[in-house]
Amino acid sequence: MDTPKKKPNVLFILVDDLGYHDLGITGSNFYETPHVDKLAVEGVMFTNGYAASRVCSPSRASIMTGKFTARHGITDWIGAKAGTDWRLRNRHDKLLPANYVMQLPQEDITIAEAFKNEGYKTFFAGKWHLGDKGSYPEDHGFDINKGGFHRGGPSGGFFAPFGNPKLKNKQKGENLTMRLANETADFITQHKDSSFFAFLSFYAVHAPIQTTQAKWAKYRTKADSIGLAKTGYTMERILPIRTVQDNPVYAGLVETMDDAVGVVLKALKDNGLEDHTIVVFTSDNGGVASGDNYATSNLPLRGGKGYQWEGGIKEPFFIKVPWLKNSIKTSEVPVVSTDLYPTLLDLSNLLLIPEQHMDGISLKPLLEGKKIDEKRSLYWHYPHYGNQGGEPSSIIQKEGWKLIHYWEDGREELFKLPSEESDSQNLIAQHTEIAKKLRKELMMWLEEVNALIPVTDTEFDVAKREKYLQNIKNQKLPNLEKQRLEVLSPNFKPNEDWWGSQLTVD
Repeated sequence: MDTPKKKPNVLFILVDDLGYHDLGITGSNFYETPHVDKLAVEGVMFTNGYAASRVCSPSRASIMTGKFTARHGITDWIGAKAGTDWRLRNRHDKLLPANYVMQLPQEDITIAEAFKNEGYKTFFAGKWHLGDKGSYPEDHGFDINKGGFHRGGPSGGFFAPFGNPKLKNKQKGENLTMRLANETADFITQHKDSSFFAFLSFYAVHAPIQTTQAKWAKYRTKADSIGLAKTGYTMERILPIRTVQDNPVYAGLVETMDDAVGVVLKALKDNGLEDHTIVVFTSDNGGVASGDNYATSNLPLRGGKGYQWEGGIKEPFFIKVPWLKNSIKTSEVPVVSTDLYPTLLDLSNLLLIPEQHMDGISLKPLLEGKKIDEKRSLYWHYPHYGNQGGEPSSIIQKEGWKLIHYWEDGREELFKLPSEESDSQNLIAQHTEIAKKLRKELMMWLEEVNALIPVTDTEFDVAKREKYLQNIKNQKLPNLEKQRLEVLSPNFKPNEDWWGSQLTVD
């Protein structure tokens, strides 16, 4: 099929906190995601696709700007404490996290503005978390905004009333994920005769993890039939981390996200736009295996959301371009979410803006079965402590090697990818020259972009820190194991109305 004569449409689907192995197509035998699986098969699966950050706001800013986090300055989720304010968390860490930019810079030309400037109708639905009033989606190139404001999670949970100033309530108990899908589907129908850029940014599968009683029952039965593991957690360096996928509430949340994707894809088909629309599907960071709701397991990837290892940044990463000839089906070439900005412009036959999306490259040649620069360096900079157990660190990945530099004490880890996805075998002692070369390049790049780094906390107390860590190990870990079994109990019932999930009409 040839490239459409009319400018093609773009549908960008971003899921919040979806782990690499949270889909059937990427290896889960517990969660059921037939619509996303089908999309992946119809498009190109990038098996080494990465988010630009281990947490949400920085990753989303990189998608919008085409820049790595250290360059645009949003290095932590907006609202996280930094500097001396970090002491209010009572974690007794060695460092004070670096300050960071608190909203998407106005001087950047966002991907939405780039498409709008070319005559596209632009639409946003769902989670924004890139600034407060004055820095909402409508302030950065989106004509329509349904549900995007400063909050990083669903204010009222996943069932109406939503508590969202950008999304009117219609019915008590209406599902937020399906509502966002329906809003997107309505936009597609209303603008089927024009070119559009639609960005569906689910609040799912972020906390609070909620589902209906029916989906909980389905997955509780499924967990029983598979056979429950004796334990569901182990200790990572700081926090416990989930080792099994068997939470029926989270499974229901994932399946509802998949149902919602099906609604939007059906809208494309029903409006005759399926062969005229580029579809992107990815996540903003790894699945939550520690902290927050300890929702999923990313194994065999180590870590998860907030962590510096593969589980924190490796994502489902699919692109469907219906008209491309000689398109590949899968690619092992490392790609990152900053690549999506130039890729979508290129696929739409629009002029690239290299001075804007300077940390991304177009993947169009790769999609066509050609070569791209596989020797380029990818960078991650997170001078903060994660809520999930991650440590302040910076990363360079190049030619199959990944070096992690830790800011607490200057120690480093060197891993060979993709064979060492579990990040368990530090090879730095065996490959000192490779580590030295990567370290030099990483430090030079951080200096070039004026990256901020954390500083030593002069009030750090070793004894208080040790007590904090012991409480986690002795109290948090056994409590998590108890809660895991409670959720899987036939008598589990969080409250009388199941989070308001029974749809009612006033």
